[in-house]
Amino acid sequence: MPQDSLLKGALYILAAEFLLSTMAAIIKHLAQELPIEMVVFFRNFFGLIALLPLLVQGGLSQLKTNRFRIHLLRGLTGVTAMYGFFFVIANIPLAEAVLVKLTTPFFLPIIAFIWLGEAINSNTKWAIVIGFIGVVFILRPGAENFEPLAIVGVIAAVFASFAKVCIRRMATTEPSIRIVFYFGIICSSVTAVPLLWTWTPPSTEAWFWLVAMGAIGTCGQLLMTRGYQIANPGQIGPYVYSSLIYASAFGWYFWDETLLLSTGIGCILIIGAGLWNVRKPMRKQNIAMTDDC
Repeated sequence: MPQDSLLKGALYILAAEFLLSTMAAIIKHLAQELPIEMVVFFRNFFGLIALLPLLVQGGLSQLKTNRFRIHLLRGLTGVTAMYGFFFVIANIPLAEAVLVKLTTPFFLPIIAFIWLGEAINSNTKWAIVIGFIGVVFILRPGAENFEPLAIVGVIAAVFASFAKVCIRRMATTEPSIRIVFYFGIICSSVTAVPLLWTWTPPSTEAWFWLVAMGAIGTCGQLLMTRGYQIANPGQIGPYVYSSLIYASAFGWYFWDETLLLSTGIGCILIIGAGLWNVRKPMRKQNIAMTDDC
């Protein structure tokens, strides 16, 4: 792989993670005023609106698909993950919520093995074990500061893994903009229903942040997808851990959050497991990964 492609891919991932961490900080801010159901809806709705210029430029023909059923499955599993992640972001320290979200790659090979029959190499097996030990340190079972809400994040990570495996199934026929569009349209439709009983009129400031959240999230999705398309995921994948740095900075600056020692240990284990897993690039690297949240 040309060095410039690797550098560009890494920069795309770093920029994407910054935008997605910024979006997470906006979600945490909005959750202080609005129900999570509204935040999830507008994340998808305004994200879909942000795609319109690209749709106009490329034409509606780029949305034609013969794989709507798997788009639907990806949308339903992805929006379930989104509800879980948004709930966790709103209720526990931001860096901790992002760290739980980073467990998604450890579930992905398990689901790909069950669904697609893809073999799990020895590196990945060890990474899964070490990653789950890291999760135990984050949850802190049996301790006074046990964090039960983080379990919701782990469950959300399982659903996010299903959504990403769906992307793998579509990677050979569906371009990134089509994948992101159908995710947005399906999720907007599904998440509009709870608004019937949770609607709360947003303030003028909240409207601004809702629009910003959708636009920033969609830009982050597209940048991440582009990064994985032009560079080997096994080589640029570790850059996703920059999200923890961004989230820690946001949490400390805006909410005076600090990481517990046990969370720090869990962080080292999860990041270490992720780096171990990609130290030898995997053979099947054609997945166009996007971050649904």
